[in-house]
Amino acid sequence: MEITITKDADYVILTPKGRMDATTVVSFDSTAQSVLTEGFKDILVDFQDLVYMSSAGLRSLLGLAKKTKAVQGHLCFCSLQPMVAEVFRISGFDRMLQVCADREAGLAALKA
Repeated sequence: MEITITKDADYVILTPKGRMDATTVVSFDSTAQSVLTEGFKDILVDFQDLVYMSSAGLRSLLGLAKKTKAVQGHLCFCSLQPMVAEVFRISGFDRMLQVCADREAGLAALKA
């Protein structure tokens, strides 16, 4: 999995590409932890290029949500592709976590 990191003064956008599963989730966890360690509290995860997510990916996102909340930050997900959106829906993550249609809406949610 490739992860593009876009940093702004107030937030960071993580854009994972490919698959988020037991093999690749370690890379996502490491990247997310590094931006939190740098002091970023507000994170937008843009799934525009993510085509698959397993339960390991869901566990990773739940961990990121807890870490973001612990530092009084905000976390938002956007641009879910159909398969990933279905995984979010079936697992109930679409009701537990903030999900926006696109990057623009996600950034607006972070700023709210």
